[in-house]
Amino acid sequence: MKRIARAFWIGSPGHGEIRDVTLPDPAGDEVLVRSLWSGVSRGTETLVFRGGVPESQHAAMRAPFQEGDFPGPVKYGYLNVGVVEEGPAALLGRTVFCLYPHQTRYVVPASAVTPVPDSVPAGRAVLAGTVETAVNALWDARPLIGDRIAVVGGGMVGSSVAALLARFPGVRVQLVDADPARAKTAEALGVGFALPADALGDCDLVVHASATEQGLARALELLAPEGTVLELSWYGDRKVSLPLGEAFHSRRLVIRSSQVGTVSPHRADRSYADRLALALDLLADPALDALVTGESDFEELPDLLPRLASGEIPALCHRVRYTDIG
Repeated sequence: MKRIARAFWIGSPGHGEIRDVTLPDPAGDEVLVRSLWSGVSRGTETLVFRGGVPESQHAAMRAPFQEGDFPGPVKYGYLNVGVVEEGPAALLGRTVFCLYPHQTRYVVPASAVTPVPDSVPAGRAVLAGTVETAVNALWDARPLIGDRIAVVGGGMVGSSVAALLARFPGVRVQLVDADPARAKTAEALGVGFALPADALGDCDLVVHASATEQGLARALELLAPEGTVLELSWYGDRKVSLPLGEAFHSRRLVIRSSQVGTVSPHRADRSYADRLALALDLLADPALDALVTGESDFEELPDLLPRLASGEIPALCHRVRYTDIG
């Protein structure tokens, strides 16, 4: 008897649809997972939805269980939490996180799922992929006790970084965003907040995650001499201009990139699995619930993505709720 699941596909840029999917029977080293929640990361996923992945980055931007190719048709996503219905005894009935797209049920190797700790609610665990990005960013940045730090861009990634920095002893952390509503997010995470014009300068480190030219320019302005901007934004097919004249060289400023696709070389002894397990452990903190700013049913995804992409629905992580529908 065929098992049919339902999956969200981007049929063409700007247009989504729900498709039926025939599931294979899981092999001995595989699991069948029933989705409980998935998450839409507004930055990357809406860029994919708009068809903004440059051709040169098609291979680098593939999600682990993506089907199809950019710009479409493509099944894309990487924040999924479900329960194992079939598989090895050690995983049967466990709540797990997987880098899987939006789909009601799926079959993957058992090694592709990570058990969610009992201390972490399933609905919060959809944030694991983004918190993992933040962990890798801080491994790259290596902040020190007493550092003066700004996080420019209060989206999902920037807010995750700020949330982790709030745990560092003796640091001054300020979340900087053009949207005054992000002040509530900063308060919930335990960090300061400022509009760009009011941000505190003389920073040892600025983490940039606004994905805007203006945000990156402001990040450079906030640095102390010898300071570093860690660039987490991904601009897709857009070009940006930077003010690299004036005092950029005399102040010996640094811009460096960070990308979750590679484990930071400063933690070369850690695996991808280690990093993801750490991110899930960190999600025991209920303050991170502030990063979930909306919730919808799975069947609403074709109407939801255009509204997220246009900004009509302002969101950090928008959570997708599944009932037993396939």
